Amino acid sequence: MRLTSGFWVSALIRRCFGENAWAGVISRGAEEAGAIYLVVDRRDGTCDLYGPAPQSLFMDAPVGDRLFERLAERTEREKVEARLASERRMDPDIWVVEIEDREGRTFWDVAPD
Repeated sequence: MRLTSGFWVSALIRRCFGENAWAGVISRGAEEAGAIYLVVDRRDGTCDLYGPAPQSLFMDAPVGDRLFERLAERTEREKVEARLASERRMDPDIWVVEIEDREGRTFWDVAPD
């Protein structure tokens, strides 16, 4: 069984704080199954953006896992905001979580490039 989006986001935020990174919900989506987008602010003027990985990448993942793909790396905030605005037009129920971490660490599973 897959965790709800709200529960998964809460756990991610706790993990980030436990690793000395700041995290917060920028946009709250559908509690049960809203798509989650993650913005990593590297505090150097650039951001990374992660979004849900395509279902085809879930072939080897255990049932219920969430897998993300890198959508942008070391990109200007304006480009990240534009991409998120586009995603919101297609699906207004998305979650956006922002993490501030100078090291650009990911605290979740990322699909291989």
